[in-house]
Amino acid sequence: MLAGNHRQANYTGSASVVFTVPPLASVGLTEAAARAQGLQCRVHGADTSQWFSSLRMGETTSGFKVLIEERSQRILGAHLFGPHADEVINVLAVAVRCGIRADALQDVLFAYPTSASDIVHML
Repeated sequence: MLAGNHRQANYTGSASVVFTVPPLASVGLTEAAARAQGLQCRVHGADTSQWFSSLRMGETTSGFKVLIEERSQRILGAHLFGPHADEVINVLAVAVRCGIRADALQDVLFAYPTSASDIVHML
């Protein structure tokens, strides 16, 4: 305290959630921000309202968008809307923060039928 604060916060991979019904969650870069930084990325998104995780919750509106850097396969950002998006975004936040590759995350065996088990289909 006497020498002053010399630490800087690292907000990489900080998730944000809007607690609406259903929740809206985001982490990392948007597609526009990734392109502005000159990153070559693959964008994978879909309407998930017909996925089991949405149907079993009676949710009629849900979807996702995930940005994956072409060269490194790092997950750059994720944007979710639907049941349990507020929880699933935490897994993707760890991936963004720690630089976990999409193919490594696809190798994880998530408990089924949790909403996190949908992550492998989002990549």
